[in-house]
Amino acid sequence: MNIFNRVIYRNEALRVAFIHTEEVGAAGGKVTKEFYSKLVKADAHGKDQEIYSIKLPGDPKLGEGKPENQNHAIIFTRGDAIQTIDMNQDNYLEEAIKMRNLLEEFRGNHGLRPPTILGVREHVFTGSVSSLALFMSNQETSFVTLGQRVLAKPLKVRMHYGHPDVFDRIFHITRGGISKASRIINISEDIYAGFNSTLRQGNITHHEYIQVGKGRDVGLNQIALFEGKVAGGNGEQVLSRDVYRLGQLLDFFRMLSFYFTTVGFYVCTMMTVLTIYIFLYGRAYLAFSGVDRGISREAKLLGNTALDAALNAQFLVQIGVFTAVPMIVGFILERGLLKAIFDFITMQLQLCSVFFTFSLGTRTHYFGRTILHGGAKYRATGRGFVVRHIKFAENYRLYSRSHFVKALEIALLLIVYIAYGYIDGGGVSFVLITLSSWFLVISWLFAPYIFNPSGFEWQKTVEDFDDWTSWLMYKGGVGVKGDNSWESWWDEEQMHIQTWRGRILETILSSRFLMFQYGIVYKLNLTGKHTSLAIYGFSWVVLVGIVLIFKIFTFTPKKSTNFQLMLRFTQGVTALALIAALVLVVVFTNLSVPDLFASILAFIPTGWLIICLAITWKRVVRSLGLWESVKEFARMYDAGMGMIIFAPIAMLSWFPFISTFQSRFLFNQAFSRGLEISLILAGNKANVEV
Repeated sequence: MNIFNRVIYRNEALRVAFIHTEEVGAAGGKVTKEFYSKLVKADAHGKDQEIYSIKLPGDPKLGEGKPENQNHAIIFTRGDAIQTIDMNQDNYLEEAIKMRNLLEEFRGNHGLRPPTILGVREHVFTGSVSSLALFMSNQETSFVTLGQRVLAKPLKVRMHYGHPDVFDRIFHITRGGISKASRIINISEDIYAGFNSTLRQGNITHHEYIQVGKGRDVGLNQIALFEGKVAGGNGEQVLSRDVYRLGQLLDFFRMLSFYFTTVGFYVCTMMTVLTIYIFLYGRAYLAFSGVDRGISREAKLLGNTALDAALNAQFLVQIGVFTAVPMIVGFILERGLLKAIFDFITMQLQLCSVFFTFSLGTRTHYFGRTILHGGAKYRATGRGFVVRHIKFAENYRLYSRSHFVKALEIALLLIVYIAYGYIDGGGVSFVLITLSSWFLVISWLFAPYIFNPSGFEWQKTVEDFDDWTSWLMYKGGVGVKGDNSWESWWDEEQMHIQTWRGRILETILSSRFLMFQYGIVYKLNLTGKHTSLAIYGFSWVVLVGIVLIFKIFTFTPKKSTNFQLMLRFTQGVTALALIAALVLVVVFTNLSVPDLFASILAFIPTGWLIICLAITWKRVVRSLGLWESVKEFARMYDAGMGMIIFAPIAMLSWFPFISTFQSRFLFNQAFSRGLEISLILAGNKANVEV
C-alpha cells in the first residue's frame, strides 16, 4: 500500500482531488490527451474509489501550478466555509475543538460588513533546530500575531498570506475564487485572494484564540529562495491591476497603511540599499576630486563645526536589524522586558544581525530585478526538514549575483575611500565612519558559509574546493544543467535581460563602474598633476593592451597541433617583453609600485563593466565574434571572486576549534552531537576503505 492509499484509508472522511491524464487514440492514429478533474476516497479494502470525474476541455495548468490546483478542486467542496492549509502546516486536537467558535465569527459584528475571510494565527514549531530557524520562527511569530492583529484592526488592510485562513465559500466562488493563477503576475498567488475580497467589499478579520502549527524553512538556501520568491512576487504586484485599483479606491490613510504593509516594505528596503550606494559613491567622488580635503580645511579655518560634522557623519546601514524591531516588541509583550532583552542579546551572539543584513540584500536583489526586467518565477524551496552541508559551488551559484558582486563593489568603494579620502581624526574616525559598511560587506560575502553546517570542517572544505574547480572548468552544452557547468549557469543568469527597456537601464546602471578608472588615473604618481583627457584616453589604450595579452595567454587552438609550438613561443616572448617593459617604466618614469596596485584597482571595475555591457548587448557581441572571449573573461572574474571568498574559509578551516565553535553556537545540542558522531563514522569508513 503506497503512502497516498495509506493516508486516505486511515482517514475515512478524507477526500482527495487531483487531475488525471489519459491518452486516447484518435481515428487517424494520432494519440491525444484528455484531462479529468477527479475526487477519490478509500473503500473498505483500502483501494481508492472514484466519487466524481469531470472531463476538462484541455490542460487546466495554464498558469501557476498551485492556484490552478486550488481552482480545479474548489468545485468539490461543500458547506459555507473553506479553510486553506499548506502542506507544511499541522493541527492539534485542542485547536480543532475551537473550530465551531471560529465559524461563529461569520455571524459576529466586525464592522459595517460581515467577515469574508477569518484570519488564524500560527505556531511555528521549528525554531529549536538552528539559529536560522530560531530567527525565522521569531520573525514569523511576530508577523502572524502582533503584525496581523494591527493590520486587521484598526488598519483594516490585512490580506490573505497563504496561512490557514477560513474563507466564506459562497462569497468567493461567486467572485473569482480564492486564488488567481495568471502566470508570472500572480507568482504570489495567495495575497490576491485578499485583494479580491477587499475590492469586492469584503471584510478580513484576525483571531488569535485559535492557531495552527507551521514548519518554517530551516536552511539559509531555503530561506533565501522563499524570500526571493516573495520579493519577486511583490515586484509583480507593483505592476498588477489589483494593487492599482486598491490604490485608487482606498481612502488616503488606509491607502498608506496598505502601501507600507505590502509593496512599500520592499520599496523602502530597496531604497535603503540604494542609499548605501549613493553615500559611498558620493564619498568616493569627494575623495577623487579632493573636495573633502578642501571642505575640511575650510571648516577648520572658519570654525564651522556643523559642516565638518556633516562631512564626517557616520552612516549607519544596519537597517537590516531594524526589520527585527516588531519581533523585539513581540518579545516584550509576550515574555516581559527582562526576558526580551536576554533573548535579544542571545540572538545577537548567534549572529542575527548578520542574517537580517543578508536578508536585506536578498529582498533588494529580487525585487529590483523584477521591477527592472519583470519575469518573476516560482522558486521551489522544498520546505523539507533539511539541515545539511551545502557545497561551496552551490552557495556561489545562488548568491553570486545577488550578494557577492554587490559586496565586492562596496568593498572597492571603501578601499578607494581609504586610499584617497581625507578624514579628520585619522584611522579611528575612518573606522567609526565605515564600520557598518564593512559589516555589510562581510555579512553579504560570508553569511552563507557562517550558517552552513560543517562550513569550517577541513575535509569538507577540501571537497568543496575540488567540486567548485571542476564545476568552474566544466564545458557547457546542450542538456548540461547549471548545477554541473559554469558555462550553463552563466547563460542561465542572463535570461532575465529580454527587453530593450531592460537593456538600456542595465547599460545606464553599469556605467557607474567608469568612475573608478576615471578617478584613479589622475591620482597616480605617474600622471603627476596633469588633468588632460589624453591621460584618461591613454589608460584605455593600456586596458586594451592588457585584454590582448590576456587573449594571447588564454588562446587554445583546436584545429592544428602544429601551431602549438608557435603559440608557446609567442606567449613566452610576450611575457618577457611585458616584464622588460614594466621594469623600464618603473625605472625611467614616475611609476611606483603603489601605482601598479592602484591600476589594478582601476581596471577591475572597468573589466566588469565590459562584461556587463557584453551580456546586455549579447547579439551584437556574438555578431562581432567576441562572445567566446567575453566568456573566458567572465570565467576569470568568477574564479577571482570565488578565491577571494574561499581563502578566508580555508584559513579558518585549519583550526579545528572554529568548526566546533560554529556547531555549538549556531545549532542545537542534539544536532551538534549528531554532527560529531557522523564525522567519526565518516572517518572510520575511510579507514575501512584503506
